[in-house]
Amino acid sequence: MKRSYVIVGLILLTFFIISFMTNILGALNPNVSQGFNLTETMAGFLPFAFFIAYGVMSVPSGFLVEKWGEKKMMALAFALAFIGAIVFAINPGFNVFVISLFTIGTGMAALQVVINPLLRVSGGEEHFAFNSVLAQLIFGLASFISPQMYSYLVSNINQGNVEKPLIGLMSSLVPESLSWVSVYWVFALLGLLMTVLILFIKFPHVELNDDEKVGSKASFVELFKNKYVALFFIGMFCYVGTEQGISYWMSKFLSNYHGIDPDTTGADAVSYFWGLMTVGGILGLLLFKLFDTKIILRYFVVSAIICVVLGLFGGAQIALWAFPISGFFLSIMYPAVVSLGLNSVAKHHGSFAGILMSGIAGGAIVQILIGGLADLFTLKIGMLFIFVTLGYILSISFWAKPLVNNKTIKLSELFAGKKK
Repeated sequence: MKRSYVIVGLILLTFFIISFMTNILGALNPNVSQGFNLTETMAGFLPFAFFIAYGVMSVPSGFLVEKWGEKKMMALAFALAFIGAIVFAINPGFNVFVISLFTIGTGMAALQVVINPLLRVSGGEEHFAFNSVLAQLIFGLASFISPQMYSYLVSNINQGNVEKPLIGLMSSLVPESLSWVSVYWVFALLGLLMTVLILFIKFPHVELNDDEKVGSKASFVELFKNKYVALFFIGMFCYVGTEQGISYWMSKFLSNYHGIDPDTTGADAVSYFWGLMTVGGILGLLLFKLFDTKIILRYFVVSAIICVVLGLFGGAQIALWAFPISGFFLSIMYPAVVSLGLNSVAKHHGSFAGILMSGIAGGAIVQILIGGLADLFTLKIGMLFIFVTLGYILSISFWAKPLVNNKTIKLSELFAGKKK
């Protein structure tokens, strides 16, 4: 099939926007909590509302894509993101925000199901690995930029820099005490523009590979008889719970315990967390070619645990670096859990992938648990739950028994090849 660079560009842009909208919550947390007078449990409902959409919609979205096609599904997904963002931007209240986040999360879940098979077809299978890595780099870049955008808008609006056209417009649109709502005006504009753009682009026909198809009811029943399916579902649940548990509560922890401004330095810490996760992902590509997946996972999890310990119990300067650096060590956990999981079953990989993606709901449940513990005790004690999820991921490196191990290159072979 002839490659479509327009579609590849659209997909890369979609990766950017998914990350841009998804990974902003950690930077927003302190201001949202203050603006709506939230308890920690109520604050935990915000990522819950967003990520529970992944748990609910991942598998159904797969069926809908096969029925409606990629173009209609992407247009619907961005339309949902637009509706969720604009409704909240116009009516900024806590209850509306929760509904808005679920609506946006539903759209993002649907997009995640569509874009990888579409990238394979439009970019060519022979370029799929390269394009996938490029997409993840763009995803990471957006995660870095998003908190910076928030910091820029909020700082300037709060300082009354209305002579700047964008700031003047945003100042007129948001309540005086809720300057962070300006972020959702930006999201609404992005959602609307992407919906319109998709309607004018011709999409290629996508023939799904077996490992991309959702599968039948019988395949799910058969999979659930395999204990490793449940074990790796929990692994994905714990990974996303860990990732969001650190990124979501980090800025608020730094503000509560060290008096760090969440609009500037706190937002920077969240930004660096995602930036270092991207850097770690690049290194991971090399490491997976040199070492066994389980060994890499083991060392990276232990390193992440050390970082979280330093973040929770170290001084302000140590915490400012330890939390973001933990993102570097979390970077390989997602691909490690997915690859070990898929390589642990002989068939129905498409159905199993849908089950694994439903584990993204861990980003919802873990935040409720951390928030509840924080209300009962302290935020520091609540964040100790992260060691439970990291402990489970560490256990995977011991009990996983993949049917196929990742192919590695011995360093001696690598250097021998260079000499030839």
